[in-house]
Amino acid sequence: MVPAFLYKYIYFLIITVLTLSEVQRLRSLNEKEGSLGSMFLCFFMVLFIGFRPVSVLFVDMVNYANWWGGAWWGFDWKTTNLLFDNLYQYMGSVFPDATFFFGLMAAIYFIGMFVTCRKLFPSNTLIVFLVCLAAFSTFSYGTNGIKAGAAASLFLVALAYRKQLVVSILFLLLSLGFHHSMQMPVAAYLLTLVFKNEKWYFYGWLFCLLMAVGHVSFFQNLFAGMTDESGAGYLNWNPNEDWGGKSGFRLDFVIYSAMPVIMGYYVKFKYQLEDKLYDTMLNIYLTCNGIWMLCMYAQFTNRIAYLSWFMYPILLVYPCYAIGDETHPLVLIRKKVVLLHLAFTLFMAFIYYA
Repeated sequence: MVPAFLYKYIYFLIITVLTLSEVQRLRSLNEKEGSLGSMFLCFFMVLFIGFRPVSVLFVDMVNYANWWGGAWWGFDWKTTNLLFDNLYQYMGSVFPDATFFFGLMAAIYFIGMFVTCRKLFPSNTLIVFLVCLAAFSTFSYGTNGIKAGAAASLFLVALAYRKQLVVSILFLLLSLGFHHSMQMPVAAYLLTLVFKNEKWYFYGWLFCLLMAVGHVSFFQNLFAGMTDESGAGYLNWNPNEDWGGKSGFRLDFVIYSAMPVIMGYYVKFKYQLEDKLYDTMLNIYLTCNGIWMLCMYAQFTNRIAYLSWFMYPILLVYPCYAIGDETHPLVLIRKKVVLLHLAFTLFMAFIYYA
């Protein structure tokens, strides 16, 4: 078995080599890409990440392994995360350890990601899948925050199949069942269906940024009174407590979060791209990321930020790989966008957080 400390290095080595190879290929949108390569990569990630060793390097993985086991008393309708909690409890009563549970969670995470990429980018599935794998938060939520990661992938599938209403609703419900925090993206999704003025979403995001810069805590306290006990614990956290993580105004997170916003501004107001799916995803992102900024001073602020970040890679490259005009400026820069995205993640993973 591969030692736990090598996992991050091997993961990013594979992603880097494959990205550098695949980004050279410029495939026409009229040419459908074969799915064998991306399917094999997805299968490899399920096995590689899903059957990793239990280690403190993967943080919450240790807790899931230590809490494993116990009797199954039937489906519990009162649990916080209806599907995830019951699945965990049921598998804990059947299997001697959590090995297959971690494998199943990795399968949901990576297959959901792959299905989304295949549905939205049939001509460039592999490179977009690699962009998703290279995202700043992907490795962490595949090995540590597995509950939120799986829920986010299910939400992406719901977006990808938005035109098949029954399928989309099913995956939205599955997403909510895996992690109750997905209430925010689902609510933002519903908002985008009734309110479609892009300018006001940008105005709202800028307002939230100003509130974060000014350390206005009104909204954080407001949300603490609206959420459940777990969420309120994060939001009401005392910043004087020593918890071992970073807190305060996260300039690094703001810069990272701003990239799809800047890209979205140019796409919508300079290049005038008309695409309903892109508009929906961008507005969901602006809404959820704005809410995170209102709660930036909370504990585990990255967990709130992830409720927008899971859409980050697809939002970033969607204009580059969804526009049919091969001479369009956004299509011409797609190689640079992919490589800068990868370089940023490698910098954060091996230099900034080293």
